[in-house]
Amino acid sequence: QLAEFGEVSVQGGGPLRLSCVASGSNYSRHCMAWFRQAPGKEREGLATIDSAGIKWYAPSVKGRVSIARDNAKNTVDFIMNGLKPEDTAMYYCTARRASGAYCAGYRFDAQDYDYWGKGTHITVSS
Repeated sequence: QLAEFGEVSVQGGGPLRLSCVASGSNYSRHCMAWFRQAPGKEREGLATIDSAGIKWYAPSVKGRVSIARDNAKNTVDFIMNGLKPEDTAMYYCTARRASGAYCAGYRFDAQDYDYWGKGTHITVSS
């Protein structure tokens, strides 16, 4: 199970900090990622980190976001800076199962992911 935590109402210009807590299984071998979905839009991949700790960021948000994982705590953190009202969306933590002993590479297609949190709705005020 994946669960997202963080402040749900954020001031424009400020940072967004989200944490994902994984439970029920050891996610250290899986690739982890953060997605978001705004009303009327497709789910959009933002950042992903593989089991070796290598990170990738979507071009649309690169330079504004960071992702980090703590395998000992089974957590994945996400930070987005310079928030704008158009960043208002549901934010999801997700995991892509390892193929064998580890998961490598990046995917920004939601269909490639196997486990999803329920999401947390973030509202950015201007």
